[in-house]
Amino acid sequence: MQKILITALAVILFSCHAEDKKEADTKSASKTEPAANLPYTATYSSKFEMGDPKHVETIMKLWKSWDDGDLSKDSSLFADTIYIYTRDGSKSEGPRDSVNAGAQAYRNMFSSVKSTMHAIFPVKSTDKNENWVCVWGTEVSIDKQGKKDSVSLQETWRFNKAGKVDLLYQHGMPLMPASAPK
Repeated sequence: MQKILITALAVILFSCHAEDKKEADTKSASKTEPAANLPYTATYSSKFEMGDPKHVETIMKLWKSWDDGDLSKDSSLFADTIYIYTRDGSKSEGPRDSVNAGAQAYRNMFSSVKSTMHAIFPVKSTDKNENWVCVWGTEVSIDKQGKKDSVSLQETWRFNKAGKVDLLYQHGMPLMPASAPK
């Protein structure tokens, strides 16, 4: 009788474990596999998972450097070659020192910048093996003549294999009146 109970218990436990594994496999697959029958196919990737939180810290440092007006203190966080596409349609690409000098010259046009991050999260494209950080925020700036401006930003930052920022896509929408959203 004891052997029957032990066997029955083993079967039940094995069955439960097999169901848990099957459910875990399904959840794991849903993290990286796109749903079938979608009306569009992503041209870059649709296989993302949460990325490395240390990349969030890097982007926060870069935003803080921008607000403080001194981009030189964190220039080592960028790769040797950088590609930046900004919300106004302009682009900067080239060696780190050259791109950072241009960005610093632009930042110097403002007497103050105050940024607010609404959301920031790291992601990894598993099929491309690339790390990204996505940011939603607001930037309120005052130029040297005292004109206040504010913009809602959405940025996507890419990291190279060495963990340095090498690409930024920035999209924005002016806020009227010029102030941070509530």
